Amino acid sequence: MTAAASRPLGATAAATPPDSGALPVIELIDVHKTYRVGTELILALRGVTLTIRENEYVAIMGASGSGKSTMLNILGCLDVPSRGTYRLGGADVSRVSQSKLASVRSRKIGFVFQSFELLPRTTALKNVELPLVYSHARKRRQRAIDALTRVGLLERALHHPNQLSGGQKQRVAIARALAQEPDIILADEPTGNLDSKTGEEIMSIFDQLHREGQTIIIVTHEDDIARHCRRTIRLKDGVVEEDRSKGL
Repeated sequence: MTAAASRPLGATAAATPPDSGALPVIELIDVHKTYRVGTELILALRGVTLTIRENEYVAIMGASGSGKSTMLNILGCLDVPSRGTYRLGGADVSRVSQSKLASVRSRKIGFVFQSFELLPRTTALKNVELPLVYSHARKRRQRAIDALTRVGLLERALHHPNQLSGGQKQRVAIARALAQEPDIILADEPTGNLDSKTGEEIMSIFDQLHREGQTIIIVTHEDDIARHCRRTIRLKDGVVEEDRSKGL
């Protein structure tokens, strides 16, 4: 269980600056990714090297075609590099099988998606519990209840997605990620389907989770969202164009 998972939302841990000695959770070393489309080779990533440490709060930004989506797929163990090394929690996952990647994802990474990805005929509680069923986790129901409590949505636990607002659906999605007690939360455009006010409310949840010690990576094209993060990595044409951290 991570430090963040052991505290209720609102119990604060000090943020950890990147150079404080915190352990690396992600290490990319000269990572390339090449796709073949017909006879053409697409160079999506061209030698990316970076480290993300425990309790960092990172925005990954870039225009369409920058390599942002490819980076998301590799960081989330949905794909592997064509060349180079990806270490997740110290373990090299650069060349592992798809079944092994799936196992790593279920243990290490909690996903939050722009489109929520909730099962429409299933209650909020069961949506949160579902990944725990697949991973054969213990105390699934209690972990799901605790996660919904942390995002302030326990009173909607028995509601179906069509009975929830967009912001409430995204809270369920965040709870689903938290219930897995992941090392990393990886959020792909988490406010993209929300109005600006609701988007800020969702970002305030991520802000609080970061203060509690959770490592968070947000893929976004919106500067207003990236401003919540402590570090911004900007991609262009498959390389890191900028890697900037805020002072604490």
